[in-house]
Amino acid sequence: MNDNRLGTAVSPYLRLHADNPVDWREWGPDAFAEARERDVPVLVSIGYATCHWCHVMARESFSDPEIAELLRQDFVAVKVDREERPDVDASTMAAAAAFTEQLGWPLTAFMTPQAHVFFAGTYSPPTPVGQHPSFRQVLGAVLDAWRDRRDEVEANAAALAAAIRQGAVDASDGGVAGRDGAAPVLPSVDAIHQVVRAVGQGEDPVYGGFGGAPKFPSAPLLEFLADAGADGDPAAAALCGRSLRVIAASELTDPDGGVFRYATRRDWSVPHYERMLYDNAGLLAIAPPGQARGIADFLRDTLRRSDGAFVAAQDSESTIDGRRVEGEWYRRPVAERVHLDPPPLDDQVLTGWNGLAIRGLAIAGARHGDDDMIALARAAADAVVDAHLRDAHVVVRSSTPRGVSSAPPTIEDVGLFAEGLLELALVTGQVRYAVTARALVDDGLSGSLRSDPVLATAGTATGEQPQTALRSGTIALASAACTIGTLTGDDQYRAAAVELVGDRARAGIDRPLGHADALGLALAMQRPSRQVVVVATDPGALRAAAVASRRPGTLVVVVTPTQAAEWAAAGFELLASRDQLDPAAYVCHDRVCALPARSVDDLTRQLASV
Repeated sequence: MNDNRLGTAVSPYLRLHADNPVDWREWGPDAFAEARERDVPVLVSIGYATCHWCHVMARESFSDPEIAELLRQDFVAVKVDREERPDVDASTMAAAAAFTEQLGWPLTAFMTPQAHVFFAGTYSPPTPVGQHPSFRQVLGAVLDAWRDRRDEVEANAAALAAAIRQGAVDASDGGVAGRDGAAPVLPSVDAIHQVVRAVGQGEDPVYGGFGGAPKFPSAPLLEFLADAGADGDPAAAALCGRSLRVIAASELTDPDGGVFRYATRRDWSVPHYERMLYDNAGLLAIAPPGQARGIADFLRDTLRRSDGAFVAAQDSESTIDGRRVEGEWYRRPVAERVHLDPPPLDDQVLTGWNGLAIRGLAIAGARHGDDDMIALARAAADAVVDAHLRDAHVVVRSSTPRGVSSAPPTIEDVGLFAEGLLELALVTGQVRYAVTARALVDDGLSGSLRSDPVLATAGTATGEQPQTALRSGTIALASAACTIGTLTGDDQYRAAAVELVGDRARAGIDRPLGHADALGLALAMQRPSRQVVVVATDPGALRAAAVASRRPGTLVVVVTPTQAAEWAAAGFELLASRDQLDPAAYVCHDRVCALPARSVDDLTRQLASV
């Protein structure tokens, strides 16, 4: 009997498994209640819709009727989309690290009915390969342990859960105040700049980028280098520039402008062909004009829905000549692709990932004078606000044309979307985006986000883990709080930001790859605070000069006189009494402003004086 329950799932990844003979369940209390009733372990399989090796394992193992029958008899099988449920993925990854250093997807974990992991691994082949057992052998070993050494299994699982719980508590305590109760402290500017030297030592001197194979674009790390470069570190600027150029010129970048997830070889060749919204959105914020335009074209032409929102990814595989193959569509000349079915899309709209795209498009559009990018950002913002927010609060993390996911919003959704809306508000002068962002920041700082009930009961909710490919929602929330504090004059927002970023930034001194975004924000928070307010019906060259002055610690906002009055009325004191002159540019330090500059030359002289 097939009791697969994924047919009505919202997640595209779960729906890919709806025809498996495996009796899959979605993550939730019901699955674990069933495991307790039957006294069997829970198999939790985590992946995502564009994951190549997830596809492979599905074809090799989860489509096998004999394996499906074994799972039906002796397990409760749960399928999880790591994009839909990053909280479940983070908790399971933390536990899986005790069993393997090769973390990734598909992630296969075995849990007790109390949702405590007692064994985990990644991809398992259908037959043994060297020292790597087959999936069937893994299942057999797990069952043997469950049946014959139950006390040991449950004791080890409980100990691992306790370690995860303590790690989450330590991280939380360190972020709000030092463990001795002292106020949080940011690493010094000198210490942050020293990290650039350490990062530079990891540069590949032959092919560029960092380390050996595989090679990732690592957008948060590159943005940190760009920030350090803008703060006066020429080595950081050069390192970032070299990395961006090699990525743009390599096989990692498709001719249509989109960037693949990673290259499997040290020389940036043989990409892993899936294309994620977050990689491309992250690179947009720092890419030079041609590269940024190519990425924006990819977002517009491939990942954008008709309502303006962006979907999560494009698959690595496509069907050509009746066969499902990885990368073949991308290896064809662009002119030939139009006659073939393209790789499918992971069609879920994620609030946080759209926030990252809005941020990247707004920053790149302002920097490069590209109004099309800003228009794309506005359309995405409006679409997500309409569909995923209610009364300026995020109520939906993920949606697809088939409906709204029940997965709760996370700090990623609140932080990244708030930061994206603020960048868009600063560029367009539309105060409604800033008002919504302020409400989101207040939400995020209030601690109102709820934990998954299964993880909460198990005591294994880890919170957001260090990020390497995706900007941290925690850091984005801190960044947005800083911006709101500067705009309103309310210093409590900055204090809250220090609490959020302090522990992560200190950890980044020794582990910059996972905390690069925290280092960048900590740098900005310690540089001289400068605000540049351009008020003009036709900002033109004034806007260009102001945007060019952007560096860590500098905030630039461009408004018309009417918009300035609207911002002031909404409580953004930096814009108070700025609606009297047109055009005018105000250069302010800690919100104390010099006499207005009425020309580009005047503005340039004021900017150059500090």
